[in-house]
Amino acid sequence: MSRLRVAALAVGCAAAALTLTATTAHAAPGDIQTVCGSQLTPSGWVDVQWWNDFSCGSTFSPNTKKIKQASGLPIGTTLNVCSSTLPPAGWVQLSAFYNSSCQYAAVPSFNNNSWQIKRVS
Repeated sequence: MSRLRVAALAVGCAAAALTLTATTAHAAPGDIQTVCGSQLTPSGWVDVQWWNDFSCGSTFSPNTKKIKQASGLPIGTTLNVCSSTLPPAGWVQLSAFYNSSCQYAAVPSFNNNSWQIKRVS
């Protein structure tokens, strides 16, 4: 890969990381954002969907995810989330199940890959 491409890729990744940081810092409870799968899910957020998108690189693995701001939602709220991240503090797992929208591995299976979680504190 040419140095120019490497530099452009590095600048693009840095810009994407700054965008994620800036937008998640001001997100309201329940807000949803789309990010590349290589980015860590911020604290208080949960993964709710995975898919493959060439804007996040060319790969056979799912590389794009939809994340949801769970912090700040009312006590008693339940969410169906992908098990690719742990539930945030104050949330408990109620059940585990398979969801085709949560395939986050290159070799999918029909094993449980999702949770229903509930806000308890």
